[in-house]
Amino acid sequence: MAKLKKYDISGKELDTVEIEESLVDSSVNKQLVKDYIVAIRENARQWSANTKGRTEVSRTGKKPHPQKGTGRARQGSLAAPQFKGGGIVFGPKPKFDQHVRINKKERQKAVKALLSERIQSDKVVVVDVNGIQAPQTKTAASLLKSIGLSGQKILVLGQSFTGSDRENNNFKQCELFVKSMRNLPRVSFMPASSVSGYDLIHSQNIIVLDSALDEVITVMARAK
Repeated sequence: MAKLKKYDISGKELDTVEIEESLVDSSVNKQLVKDYIVAIRENARQWSANTKGRTEVSRTGKKPHPQKGTGRARQGSLAAPQFKGGGIVFGPKPKFDQHVRINKKERQKAVKALLSERIQSDKVVVVDVNGIQAPQTKTAASLLKSIGLSGQKILVLGQSFTGSDRENNNFKQCELFVKSMRNLPRVSFMPASSVSGYDLIHSQNIIVLDSALDEVITVMARAK
């Protein structure tokens, strides 16, 4: 069984949370993870860069100077690329759809592999935020200092909520915690069910809210 340390909002260690060993798969297909991350980066590109060639720039069609008698090289147009304001040679143009399709099962396996790697490296902790009373950056900074995560790049995974959940106590506690953390540098937050491998690979440590632990387990179980 894999074990995660659990803390309260003050940074006091409460107990450990056990996760089935079958969910924490130690065999990671590195090529699958690489292909997944590369696809995410490729799909984030706009492919909208556009430059004008010599036939598209707005320049006079008159010759810069007479062709003969000046001793200078012949020039045909100020739109030529050697002149300031002239056209660009082999510049970027808008491309057709370059979207890279990511297989659903591959995506699930990649996310599970990255989560498993973080768990095995003791980079994941669980925090019970039920004791938080108000949004306060000082409280969040004290928590990170107590559990040894100050200055680290942290990803906070919370529970997914809908509009009807706003009166839910878990929603209120989660909202207070997120507001307490958002002024701290290098801290990001997202729902556990929407976590991507790109977010995981760019974080050094992961904080899982107690209310979102079941969602994290569900995300890892999908890749079975």
